[in-house]
Amino acid sequence: MTKKASNPIQSLKIPQFIIISCKICAFFSTKLTVKYAAKLFTTPIKHKVPKRELDMDHKSIQHTILVPAINKNIVVYEYGKSDRKVILVHGWSGRGTQLFKIADELLRKGYATISFDAPAHGKSDGKTTIMSDFIESVLEIEKLYGPFEFAIGHSLGGMSVLNAIKDGLNVKKAVVIGSGDIVQDILDDFTSKVGLKPKMSTLLRDHFESQYQTKMDDYSAYRAATKVKIPVLVIHDNDDPEVPVKAAIHIHKHLENGTLALTDGLGHRKILGNQNVIKKTIEFIETT
Repeated sequence: MTKKASNPIQSLKIPQFIIISCKICAFFSTKLTVKYAAKLFTTPIKHKVPKRELDMDHKSIQHTILVPAINKNIVVYEYGKSDRKVILVHGWSGRGTQLFKIADELLRKGYATISFDAPAHGKSDGKTTIMSDFIESVLEIEKLYGPFEFAIGHSLGGMSVLNAIKDGLNVKKAVVIGSGDIVQDILDDFTSKVGLKPKMSTLLRDHFESQYQTKMDDYSAYRAATKVKIPVLVIHDNDDPEVPVKAAIHIHKHLENGTLALTDGLGHRKILGNQNVIKKTIEFIETT
């Protein structure tokens, strides 16, 4: 207990001006609030590439490709040269170099990695995006850069990997780290963090379902998991403040061939650079 108290793991804070603006919108108009919340929900933060990721950034061969299914351009990173390829998928507000420590270890093991900046992320164009953009990007990259032996995804990238496999991505094994699960839970958490009443979560879901003519729950990770037959390693931290560990447990429950690995004290992002996590990931994909 003392260790956790001295090194607390905190979730990303919502800027106070966003919370205030949401409450102002809610005071005047429910319809306006839903539109504003939808814009916030689909707008990732573009972070500057941190120094720790610059080596992968500089050594990668980068291309801009069009994803015809969504008519959006994305930047793809080719890291290393090998016929044995692994696709890496970052999470919300992440980048194609975010899984660099995993990528470095894969290179040492003789693999090459292909990653990308999802639409509205990193060096890719756009300001807004949704999970289906991630999924279509993965499927298009497979056509252009595949075949891939394995897929590894973090957070929303984990959800996207499972959905992409459900939709035809052909890999031998997959690893999902800190993956979200039920879309409605994600909407509930978002509306709570921006200071809106619980009913706004349902209205936000209805807004997206009307706009995209699809059921949001169809993208929930546990639903995709029921269609995934290959071995999947689900890694999650018990202290993750962004995505509760119950998400991993629920996903694992719905996998036909799943392995669950829980960590402590690593949170949502630090887990990507943990040597034990990386070792477990490599051992999992290399075990026949």
